[in-house]
Amino acid sequence: MSLKNKVAVITGAASGIGEHCARHFAQQGAAVVIADLNLAAAGKVADSINAEGGRALAVAMDVTNEEAVNAGIEEAAKVFGGIDVLVSNAGIQIISPVDEFAFSDWKKMLAIHLDGAFLTTKAVLKHMYSSGKGGSIVYMGSVHSHEASKLKAAYVTAKHGLLGLARVVAKEGGSRGVRANVVCPGFVRTPLVDKQIPEQAKALGISEADVIKNVMLKDTVDGEFTTLADVATTVAFLAGFESNALTGQSVLVTHGWSMH
Repeated sequence: MSLKNKVAVITGAASGIGEHCARHFAQQGAAVVIADLNLAAAGKVADSINAEGGRALAVAMDVTNEEAVNAGIEEAAKVFGGIDVLVSNAGIQIISPVDEFAFSDWKKMLAIHLDGAFLTTKAVLKHMYSSGKGGSIVYMGSVHSHEASKLKAAYVTAKHGLLGLARVVAKEGGSRGVRANVVCPGFVRTPLVDKQIPEQAKALGISEADVIKNVMLKDTVDGEFTTLADVATTVAFLAGFESNALTGQSVLVTHGWSMH
């Protein structure tokens, strides 16, 4: 179950969970492709990994744009000689009650989370199938792939949708050695989550401390946030797992918040 000498494309890898996954993969000996909308930030992460003796390439990628996705994946495969792992991680958050949710925001959310997962999957499968070596696809789901929360209709819908995509990819790819799984973290203290705390406090009319304790972490077994290391370790485990014994699954990394 090794990532040594594997080539891994990670979307949304210029910050947050994606960056942490990229650094963890590089430490495990993988060549990592830092795919992000922000090429300058992706370049800094890649330069940092390369300076530490790892192998990294930054590519600009708008995951909602088919041409951009295909170009980025082709560049990655050309530079590193193939693609073994995709971590589909790019995502954003927009919160609003359903009755006030702007359709444009709904479409934007689904485009980034679902279109992005589909387009990157389609692009890497070509390489995984033709190489004869198969590969591993890990989707960044969420506890919201299984649970619902107020104000997050688009996010919950998208994260539920990733389960369906992963299961189909697992069924189609099984005979070709391609595995697909979903990692479902609870709340991780990233800039995305830090931004939500005041937004939720305002929307729900409660204090920020109450948002953390009584909304975000109320159903965990220990009142703790999931850490970046918790998520990166789980992603790396799934990415490096080499048999079809573990495919089409969702792994909840939530401090016991959701148990399936």
